[in-house]
Amino acid sequence: MSTIKWTRTLAMILILSIAGLLSACGAGSDTKEEAGGDETIVYAADNGDVRIPKNPKRVVVVADSYAGYFLALGIKPVGLTDNALSNVYFKGKTDGISSIGNGQSAEKIVELQPDLIVAFAGAEGIDKLEKIAPTVAIQYGKYDYRQQLREIGKMTGREDKAEAWISNWDKKIAEAKPKVQAAVGDKTVSILQPYAKGIYAFGHNFGRGGEIIYGEFKLKAPALTQKEAIDSGTGWASLSLELLPEYAGDYIFTSAWGGDDSDPRVVYDSSIWKGLPAVKKQKVFMIDAKSSFFNDPVSLEAQFDFIVDSLTKP
Repeated sequence: MSTIKWTRTLAMILILSIAGLLSACGAGSDTKEEAGGDETIVYAADNGDVRIPKNPKRVVVVADSYAGYFLALGIKPVGLTDNALSNVYFKGKTDGISSIGNGQSAEKIVELQPDLIVAFAGAEGIDKLEKIAPTVAIQYGKYDYRQQLREIGKMTGREDKAEAWISNWDKKIAEAKPKVQAAVGDKTVSILQPYAKGIYAFGHNFGRGGEIIYGEFKLKAPALTQKEAIDSGTGWASLSLELLPEYAGDYIFTSAWGGDDSDPRVVYDSSIWKGLPAVKKQKVFMIDAKSSFFNDPVSLEAQFDFIVDSLTKP
């Protein structure tokens, strides 16, 4: 073969080789999002647009307040915080889920090989989580629980399950509401928790049953609670023991505050507490100190039963 022909042949081989390589690379980038059926979507999160699996299989929920949303949609996370795992309302639903402690250990999360991480917006260390797996940050309180469930349904491809839960929930509320309102009438209901420096009175968007008591059943709060914890949009008010009678309703849901080392007996053993009409008439109902702050669908279902039973019993 002449030198000219050999040169042309070699050049053609090189051109074909390069073209084949470019074609292979192009095909890989086009199908990467669907390799093995792992299709992705872009979700508009509070930390920006995040590309996440359309049907995540290994979810780690660092933001413990959202754990119950995934459980309600039939998604069992591979990792939850100790706070979430200790929620009494989740009993029987979290078996086999690994603990990630307080959620601050990147090593524990890496070991679980997540394909989606859910965190609170503004939480420390989100940049580290983003290096492990796609991370969706959610601002607490941005949505009410119905819309939050819809958002997580959208995030995980479970919109139909979210709507089914909401539909069933609305039916439960509609059936119980007249019975509860008839039992309580114009009387007031309080949610109170003693803490180290006083007492918290809660409104309708900080758990403890407030979403149901005030939000769904539209029961009356004491005037000061209505003004300072509900109408203000704050969700809670702090008061001293001396002011307790002005915030105490005819019915009281209460527990010790789970966030510090305060002794609730300072309140519960006081003459002021014992003199409250609700205490004298045995219209005080103890809620779980640590689990009651959850206001996800699973927790709300458990709180619903307790609230209805408490307010309608003779």
